[in-house]
Amino acid sequence: MENLAQIKLPENAYRKLKDGEEFIPVIPDGKIVPEVTRYSLIWGLFYSVLFSMAAAYLGLKIGQVFEAAIPIAILAAGMSVLLKRKNALQENVIIQSIGSSSGVIVAGAIFTIPGLYILGIHVSFLQIFLASLLGGFLGILFLIPFRRYFVKEMHGEFPFPEATATTEVLIAGEGGGDQAKVLVSAAIVGGIYDFCVSGFGFWKEVVSTQVFHWGQVLSDKMKLVLKINIGAAVTGLGYIVGLKYSLIIACGSFLAWWVLIPVVYFIGQNVPESIYPATIAIKDMAPQDIFSNYVRHIGIGGIAAAGIIGILKSSKIIAGAFKLAGKELFGGIQTGENNTEKRTQKDIKMKWVTILLLLTFVAVFIFFLFGVVELNFWHAIVGLLIVVVIAFLFTTVAARAIAIVGTNPVSGMTLMTLILSSVILVKVGLKDEQGMLAALIIGGVVCTALSMAGAFVSDLKIGYWLGTTPKKQESYKFLGTLFAAASVGVVILVLYKTYGFGPGGLEAPQASAMAAVLKPLMTGAPAPWMLYLAGVFLAIILELIGVPPLAFALGMYLPIYLNTPLLAGGLVSHFVGKSSKNEDLVKKRKERGTLIASGFIAGGAIMGVLSAFIVFFGKQLIDQSWTLMTAIGTEHWAESSGGEIVGFVMFVMLLIYLYWDSTRIKE
Repeated sequence: MENLAQIKLPENAYRKLKDGEEFIPVIPDGKIVPEVTRYSLIWGLFYSVLFSMAAAYLGLKIGQVFEAAIPIAILAAGMSVLLKRKNALQENVIIQSIGSSSGVIVAGAIFTIPGLYILGIHVSFLQIFLASLLGGFLGILFLIPFRRYFVKEMHGEFPFPEATATTEVLIAGEGGGDQAKVLVSAAIVGGIYDFCVSGFGFWKEVVSTQVFHWGQVLSDKMKLVLKINIGAAVTGLGYIVGLKYSLIIACGSFLAWWVLIPVVYFIGQNVPESIYPATIAIKDMAPQDIFSNYVRHIGIGGIAAAGIIGILKSSKIIAGAFKLAGKELFGGIQTGENNTEKRTQKDIKMKWVTILLLLTFVAVFIFFLFGVVELNFWHAIVGLLIVVVIAFLFTTVAARAIAIVGTNPVSGMTLMTLILSSVILVKVGLKDEQGMLAALIIGGVVCTALSMAGAFVSDLKIGYWLGTTPKKQESYKFLGTLFAAASVGVVILVLYKTYGFGPGGLEAPQASAMAAVLKPLMTGAPAPWMLYLAGVFLAIILELIGVPPLAFALGMYLPIYLNTPLLAGGLVSHFVGKSSKNEDLVKKRKERGTLIASGFIAGGAIMGVLSAFIVFFGKQLIDQSWTLMTAIGTEHWAESSGGEIVGFVMFVMLLIYLYWDSTRIKE
């Protein structure tokens, strides 16, 4: 068998194919190498449990669930090198695919379930476990029919930043040599840089123009502010996304923060009372408050409308999926098992996908009927319909968002689900505590389904590039979901009993926001429909003028400090592409830059996991208020103006390093 130490991604892996051109994966269709083995199964499940615990703690603490795929890929590649396993590339793909279920299931659970505790409603392990498990299964099953479209037919159309970084890690780890050296050195730089920020607090993680006198004046008088997360990982993400999409996302943020927030303040500054949905007067709000209470809802409406537009544009693909399922069910065609179909394009047969979906629907109905405060038959049917319709419609939205920017707006779509489901549940007679429990459990199932669909499309794209059998990825994703769901149920209960959720405990910011929106809806208060409608019209206008509405709405929904570093990374990518008139040289520099950016993402993710474990065990063994910053005395410096100015300087140095290292290749 050919020595896989010489492997590398084909030249056309990241670009559109020319007429008549075919993409040949790293492991071609005719070559059979180990994929699902005892080794890959055990390590995949181990990482699924381990990273579920780390991701749950970090997500409940700061509201940010780290993507587990990259650190798992690094660990898998490193372990195979350490154990001197030959031809381990496909085993590592399976390990990463199974293990990455952890962060996905965690996001679905912690964005919703802790909201019940915050509202004073207790839930059992079985309720958390089943909501996570069934949601994960729905996400997998709804995405499988769209695999060919997203990963094969749209080859080169979407950047797939997260999948790109993970693939580069797996390739570099398997092939060794110069690629591995570049990736490892960048991971060390990015990891140390991010750990100096989030671990040691040597400089501030989110810098703002408010640190300067003129910036504070602009913030106070006009509510104008610029914020930047100076992390290496998110900057690397921007490099891979590229200038086009990062600029569209940033423009969404600029509209939100530099146009709409000042306009809202100008109109409301002389109104002494609070205006719904806020509870304080606009004149007393900081820019962040105006964003959270008003402008972000426009972004949510835009995401929902962009999703509907995407569904309408993808109607032929959706109809094709239904047609294929119908033909298989009634014996018209057989796919996935015949000898003529390529191994690298074999999915679970649509017949089995349909049967498994129907069984999952039945399980969701039984869960709602007997597991959610024993809803009656009619309420359980309504809950099932909400889950099925919204999860199915938003599956393509989640997959497209991950494919474009590597960020899944799952919390925004879940918030929209909560609002819609609350209105419907109140109409059918469910309200108060029982209604809140039903709405948040429904939201948990939908949130997990969308989170799974978005992340799973990255797994399948990695497999497409590397030549993994899709059917095996799809089959064993269910097992990873099972273990992750069980782990999340245990972790949430342990963390609740240890710290509690909400003020005075783990903040659980997304769940707190869900609870805050849900409570008035279940007690008769109105939703900010006008703001959602404004987002809908904005998305329609963007579509008409040819601007991708989902990317733009994502920019409006996500905080500006997460979008500005994307733009910075995209600008570096653009300048690297313009660094020479020699096309071959520019291509090599761009490839090196992609490796460096992937290293930044990998190093940041690894150090995020390490930081979470250090803090978790420090709180258990030393003191509940213990952090690395308190241990070395930098907690106040990190939030000071000096720490913020150092953050600006370090961010500029990071961008210079990214450009310099990418362009070190000479003619």
